[in-house]
Amino acid sequence: MGGSAEVREYVVGIGRRARAAAAALATAGTGAKNGALEGMAAALGDRAGEVIEANRADLAAAERAGVPPPVRARIALDRKAVGGICDAIRQVAALGDPVGEVLASWERPNGLAISKVRVPIGVIAMIYEARPNVTADAAALCVKSGNAVILRGGGEALRSNIAIARVMREAAAAAGLPADALQLIERPGHDAVRELLTLDSCIDLVIPRGGEALIRTVAEISSIPVIKHYKGVCHIYVDRAADPAMAEQITLNAKTQKPAVCNAAETLLVHEEIAPAFLPRAAAALAAAGVELRGDPAARAIVSGMKPAAETDWGNEFLDLILAVRVVRDLGEAIDHIARYGSQHSDAIVTGDRAAAERFLAEVDSSAVFWNASTRFNDGGEFGMGAEIGISTDRIHARGPMALPELTIYKYVVRGAGQIRGG
Repeated sequence: MGGSAEVREYVVGIGRRARAAAAALATAGTGAKNGALEGMAAALGDRAGEVIEANRADLAAAERAGVPPPVRARIALDRKAVGGICDAIRQVAALGDPVGEVLASWERPNGLAISKVRVPIGVIAMIYEARPNVTADAAALCVKSGNAVILRGGGEALRSNIAIARVMREAAAAAGLPADALQLIERPGHDAVRELLTLDSCIDLVIPRGGEALIRTVAEISSIPVIKHYKGVCHIYVDRAADPAMAEQITLNAKTQKPAVCNAAETLLVHEEIAPAFLPRAAAALAAAGVELRGDPAARAIVSGMKPAAETDWGNEFLDLILAVRVVRDLGEAIDHIARYGSQHSDAIVTGDRAAAERFLAEVDSSAVFWNASTRFNDGGEFGMGAEIGISTDRIHARGPMALPELTIYKYVVRGAGQIRGG
């Protein structure tokens, strides 16, 4: 399933170096890690010209290859964008260090003192698309949480990623941390990625970040545990006790503030009692914002000109100014719809009825559920966690925004005075 022996040797070498670096980084103090991050930010600022030159070459190659303009826009870097990358690294340095945090401690009757302590995961492989700022973000978060990281970005931004990684590696070494704590797969093509995803002797966790196709491919190939979210099919349910003005603003924000992100709303569910009054005003506001509405027969009977929704529209992550609309009989039907078509990412209820809200919050099984707030808040920064590496919809290890604490695991530290177990 892998590539040539040469590719295998190349990837195994990276993995072994990462494993060795992870052991050294795991015991690095907070001051050493923060110093390295500050050094990385300063070095990227000083050498922004190198990064921008590499980025121009990526953009020129992408244009020649016919890469669509929106993708080229995500790749593009200028001095302001590089400055934003530097600021993001400094923000990670300013965050609290989760490593060494005592989560719980207790003493047994026999005198054993037991502590549950946060420790790094070890070696994380990060596979992502397009945006070169992810190279810096992922590297900074992994360094701060004491993890070595192996990065593999999209081929369209390969030169930019190499330039960013080179600067950050050199800054890490200058600060006394192992440069191999941050490595980038520089070979184009898929063979190296396939080899990487089977290197379970060196890598502890894989985090894919990108579209559903990328994440499913990684999950299918990998012999290493994968933290993933396939897509964000997020719902706004407007209950019969909703404030119409509030519901309109939340819906607009969740759909239009940034439609191409995983926590944007894709389906609007409206209680049949409030639908005749609410839907026309909401439809007008959404249409003014350029949103195409696709409704079920009940919604279309209230709002003329609304396009009919196909079965495939329920459960579709449009990532565009398109919103599916359905009128439901009651809260139970709304919850059932979300359970059937949702992706367990972010779902919200708008209502003044506390009992209805609490039922929704309890029964909707998503990584984040909201009462009278936009789904766009499912984000590490908005939750006050600081930077994140992605949003997980998994049920194992981490769920929701994966910030610094979610990039750690724990171990039990047991201190005794000669106790032995009997019986």
